[in-house]
Amino acid sequence: MRAILLGCAAVLLSFSIAHAKGPAGRTNGPDAFSVRVVSSAAEQVSGGDARLHIEVPNAVPLDQVRVLVNGVDQSDRFSEVPGTRRLTGVIDGLDLGENTVRVEPIGQGLRRLSEVEMTLTNYPITGPIFSGPHQYPFVCTTWHNDNRLGQPIPDDPRTGTRVIVEGQTVGLSRNCSAETVVEFFYRTTGNTWAPYTPGMPRPDNMAQTTTSDGMTVDYIVRQERGTINRLIYSIAMLAPFDEGPESLDRDAWNGKVIFRFDGGVAIGRTQGRLSGGGALYDLGLRQGYAILYSTGTRTNVHYNLQLGGETALMVKERFIELYDEPVYTVAIGGSGGAIQQYVYGQNHPGLLDGGIPQLSYPDMVTQAIHIGDCELTEFFFDVVEGPFGPSPINPKWQTWTNRTLIQGLNASNTLPNVYFGGALGLTECINGWRGLSPLALNPRFGQALNQQLFHPPSAIPKTRWTHFEDIVNIVGRRGDGYARNYWDNVGVQYGLQALVEGNISFDEFAKLNYMIGGWKDEAEMVQEGFPFFPGAPQSDFDVWSARNQVIGGAAPAPRKEGDIEAMRAVYRSGLVFMGNIDIPLIDYRPYLEHVLDMHNTHQSFASRKRMLNAKGEAGNQVVWFSDTTAVGQGTDKTGEALAVLDEWLMNIRANPAAGVAANRPPLATDRCFDAVGNEIGAGEDAWNGIIDSEAPGVCTQQFTLYSTSRRVAGGPFEQSLFKCQLIPVTEAVARGFYGPVEMGAVQIGTLQAIFPQGVCDYSKPDMGLPPEWQ
Repeated sequence: MRAILLGCAAVLLSFSIAHAKGPAGRTNGPDAFSVRVVSSAAEQVSGGDARLHIEVPNAVPLDQVRVLVNGVDQSDRFSEVPGTRRLTGVIDGLDLGENTVRVEPIGQGLRRLSEVEMTLTNYPITGPIFSGPHQYPFVCTTWHNDNRLGQPIPDDPRTGTRVIVEGQTVGLSRNCSAETVVEFFYRTTGNTWAPYTPGMPRPDNMAQTTTSDGMTVDYIVRQERGTINRLIYSIAMLAPFDEGPESLDRDAWNGKVIFRFDGGVAIGRTQGRLSGGGALYDLGLRQGYAILYSTGTRTNVHYNLQLGGETALMVKERFIELYDEPVYTVAIGGSGGAIQQYVYGQNHPGLLDGGIPQLSYPDMVTQAIHIGDCELTEFFFDVVEGPFGPSPINPKWQTWTNRTLIQGLNASNTLPNVYFGGALGLTECINGWRGLSPLALNPRFGQALNQQLFHPPSAIPKTRWTHFEDIVNIVGRRGDGYARNYWDNVGVQYGLQALVEGNISFDEFAKLNYMIGGWKDEAEMVQEGFPFFPGAPQSDFDVWSARNQVIGGAAPAPRKEGDIEAMRAVYRSGLVFMGNIDIPLIDYRPYLEHVLDMHNTHQSFASRKRMLNAKGEAGNQVVWFSDTTAVGQGTDKTGEALAVLDEWLMNIRANPAAGVAANRPPLATDRCFDAVGNEIGAGEDAWNGIIDSEAPGVCTQQFTLYSTSRRVAGGPFEQSLFKCQLIPVTEAVARGFYGPVEMGAVQIGTLQAIFPQGVCDYSKPDMGLPPEWQ
């Protein structure tokens, strides 16, 4: 009889899969073995090896346990964890696919005790496990100075990156694998890294550090680099006592892990580059934390967070195989690195135990909806009613702060605009997001690092460089071969709030929506102009990607209709952060609205609103802001956040039954700080008035929050909507959508011509939701 028992480990995603055997009727109990795969889920092992924990019954001597892997004895790979009845060890030599592991007692009189048999499913270290077919073309960067892995390993006679030795191509690498490298570095007294060889005399300029456990040691770090899931990883740890690459001394390790995630915007096709400041993260290393890092968890390498989550699991698996289970794993990272924390925390319970998302957004896919409006509106302001067009200028939009009425995002009348020769006037859409629309949307525009090394060269021009192609395994393809696209603006009434509040006239509102159409279908897009396409002459100036927009003329511009199946797919895949997350989070951001930084403050609370929608509470998330100077400088509170998060997690470890919110230490609460780091206010009411009807809290009063184009068009605060449900204009009028604005037959007829399919009713659910979720 086989009974499969699945159980989650307390610290990471791991499974106990036991097949109890013995006399009839015997079940697991004090005389039973318990076996857990702690490096990964048992059905998601990679690279042919896995770490097991075996809890040995009292009646069995620890030296009388046999571990059989596909019938081969690997008992000698296990050792006792001091002070316990646990054996820990790494089995290897697993076949691709299913493998059988059997744990049994040996010796006379012990056969009556239970045995355990379990199945492990192994995947190649190159992946994939669950992210779907690999992306090709894919350009190797192992040799890059930031990666220092040398040339990739040749593995394909027909296609891949050229492997070059002494100037000659000696082969092609399709999967970009490289030999694993271990190097040691020391921190200098000048706060730089320098190479170190274990056993050499300690340099005079070697710094020392005191860990969070109070141990003062020479600041020497072991860094392992290699390739996992075709991407480049790094594992770094304090190693002042290592005698060489194989020592793996743990004495200076505080038992805890930081997974560093990085941001940016890219669409794959390359291994990317490690970040020295991320891979060798001084804030964590000097306290004794191990640091995990991968180019697969940098969104400036790719933005497929299904692939990113898979890679994070595989990198953590490698770490546990080297060093065993950590006390906890926390994530630190900003922008796209913060998005990853929200998305992976939702999708992969146990991967992370806590996080410090910095400069956060809830996710990328819903963020892209309102950011896709930026150049549509900027073209209207600059060309349709501005100095670059033939029609009379509307001075309203040349007062740049008025653009916030339509875009929701902040704007300035006094900051210089580099695209207009330094003339004063700038928006967040321009300063933060310009150039990203063609990068994400235009299949003709992108490129990969060192793509000239790819063979055959003809594969590169055939590549469709879009965000949607990057996640084609999720969204699928339409009939003509292009990836399905979820971006939609049908029925969106741009500037509706400004109309209702009397800040624009009906004629201005109507013209805006008449002229703004949407983005062209990918099959109709053309290459960008100056300054985005390097070969374009300056006379081909087009900062708005206007050549790839649909713009009104003799008739209202038709809107862009997104693919419902793509929307449903990103929901089902977990690319949308729905708020289902229970780990402790300190959402921290320096306040940068006045410098029109792309990381707008609304986003922290959009995540909180989604959590409230999902769970009815958000006690596991606290929000910290710190003020900055006129040029965006301020005091970094990440170190304090890490200390508070550590206390929070150790409280949970000591009292898990109390749950996350009840274990919050006093400083794990909503807070805000001035530019030199002094606390302005704190407490559960600090941010009142943002997503509730309470009087504004002390932090709310201190920091102005802005909005988004879809919110000021009537959309939801949490921005979690791809495609609105439509109602006729007459119904919208009857229901008071236009407030005090006089809506006679002429006005209604005008809007009906602009919105023949109807206008958005945001009181109804997203049309893109999977049917089973509605």
